[in-house]
Amino acid sequence: MRILVVEDDDNLNRQLAEALKEAGYVVDQAYDGEEGHYLGDAEPYDAIILDIGLPQMDGITVLEKWRADGKRMPVLLLTARDRWSDKVAGIGAGADDYVAKPFHVEEVLARIRALIRRAAGHASSEIVCGPVRLDTKGSKATVNGVALKLTSHEYRLLSYLMHHMGQVVSRTELVEHMYDQDFDRDSNTIEVFVGRLRKKIGVDLIETVRGLGYRMQAPGNGH
Repeated sequence: MRILVVEDDDNLNRQLAEALKEAGYVVDQAYDGEEGHYLGDAEPYDAIILDIGLPQMDGITVLEKWRADGKRMPVLLLTARDRWSDKVAGIGAGADDYVAKPFHVEEVLARIRALIRRAAGHASSEIVCGPVRLDTKGSKATVNGVALKLTSHEYRLLSYLMHHMGQVVSRTELVEHMYDQDFDRDSNTIEVFVGRLRKKIGVDLIETVRGLGYRMQAPGNGH
């Protein structure tokens, strides 16, 4: 899952990025509204954390431009605590949720998890596919109750496939959501990660859809 953090306060931007990375997300960072708008327009993020008080272009304007261009990714706004008008303007511009400063990073993580789940149509923090359970809160996975030992890339791959269960996901899409913008992206590595994941899961849940990509679904849900 790939997140963009748009925040002009260097320390806060770094704190959020570090916490998100620790939770298993891929993170890109922007420090002003113009850079943030460009990245949100050009890259496919699973969610965006957007500060309202940005230099170059304010957060509300950035958000309005994204929504006017048909960008539908979940956006979590960071607002000043006593500015209720900011919250109203943000929701009106198309924000999905907001957090008032100062905040605990854990609250931001919880809200981001919920936004991504809801965007994919999942209500619970646990996503289940046959014997595999993904705990999005703890960034863990189990098969028949036994913990899976996954690398960060394997976890991201499993998480993305399970959030989009039953859908065909292309290699390109996986690459775009598993790596940050500076990473040397090679879609051939996805095959390697899928192979490793299949071995670790030990159950045939990840189907190769020839020429299109991969689909994860529980046994008996065949297409």
